[in-house]
Amino acid sequence: MTYEPTLDNQLCFALYGASMAVGRVYKPMLDRMGLTYPQYLVLFTLWEQDGRTIGALAERLALEPSTITPLVKRLEAEGFVTRVRQREDERRVLVSLTDRGRALQQESHCLGEALLAGSGMAPAELMDLTGKVRQLQQALAGALKAQGTKKN
Repeated sequence: MTYEPTLDNQLCFALYGASMAVGRVYKPMLDRMGLTYPQYLVLFTLWEQDGRTIGALAERLALEPSTITPLVKRLEAEGFVTRVRQREDERRVLVSLTDRGRALQQESHCLGEALLAGSGMAPAELMDLTGKVRQLQQALAGALKAQGTKKN
């Protein structure tokens, strides 16, 4: 098999297109729930483990805390989460789900179902693909970290 340097043969373009397509599948359902995709990701991390700090949310989502803070503030305004400053260190803000935020977890199952139906893939195939993409992401993150270490 010969490699042709076309746009369609670029992994980055295929991943970008797939990400955009997933977003389009999710959007009508997220709109009904009153969420943006980044807000959904914040809630999902809290469904995995409630009571995380802004820093822990940022780390889990591979984002900067300054990106997470406005998302959490909007989620709080909508009644999905609460924010509490830690007494021992006021820089740390603990984010916790409200009953309304917990209830969205059940409602959000439609997202995975829609992705599965739209993909035409079996659940095992989607899980395998997810694992391979995650493996790629971790390898690239490790390579970037190693490059940063070499520069110092």
